[in-house]
Amino acid sequence: MTIDTLLTPAELPALARRDLSGTACVVFDILRATSTFVTALHHGADAILPVCEIAEAVALRRRWPEVLLAGERDGVKIRAAQSGGVDFDFGNSPREFTPERVRGQTIVSTTTNGTRALRACAGAKTVLAASFLNLAATAEFLHNEKEIILVCAGTGENAAKEDFLAAGALVELLVPRLDARPVLWRAADAARQTFAHFKTDLASAIGSSENGQRLLALPELRDDVAFCAQRDLFNLVARLDADGKLRRI
Repeated sequence: MTIDTLLTPAELPALARRDLSGTACVVFDILRATSTFVTALHHGADAILPVCEIAEAVALRRRWPEVLLAGERDGVKIRAAQSGGVDFDFGNSPREFTPERVRGQTIVSTTTNGTRALRACAGAKTVLAASFLNLAATAEFLHNEKEIILVCAGTGENAAKEDFLAAGALVELLVPRLDARPVLWRAADAARQTFAHFKTDLASAIGSSENGQRLLALPELRDDVAFCAQRDLFNLVARLDADGKLRRI
């Protein structure tokens, strides 16, 4: 097994030039897209369709009025002025996606970084959305894979500390499960070492990140940081299917 890690959105275009037919890509956007998607699926959402642009989400609502729209830009729920007057049902807080609101629903989501990272991996054999909330289940699903790329969605165009920590946590879980020692590319090994340093106080480490600080400054969103730092709250794997939708498996 080889495990590589991409740290910033600037590395995403290179994925299109790689042969990913035998690769499992695992996308992390801890604060908050992948944490939110996992939560919504756990609470009974039928599927999440990630799209890159607000206009794509709006066009899909017009085509299928029954879908729900979710999304943010710069961490804040998309406003009607940004979407041609179309109201979004959700922002990007996992705490919004309660069973009563999402059970049986298809949700179209567009976020600043997370949905873009997922779409960039579309050519891979397997694409998973992962978070601290479903880390153990994700690791168990991956233990037979030969090539894994951990994709950190980042903050803006920069690396995100919280995504790097989650990638390291997954590497730490994967290594003991393998019969042979995996080949860890430098970034994957650095992520594992960084997580080992911070794991005893994960919530504080995540809260000190750029995204964490921004969310903690917003009273209505500050609780998202502690929520997204929880380990293995949900026993599910979120996989991107051939139709472009994330589903629980």
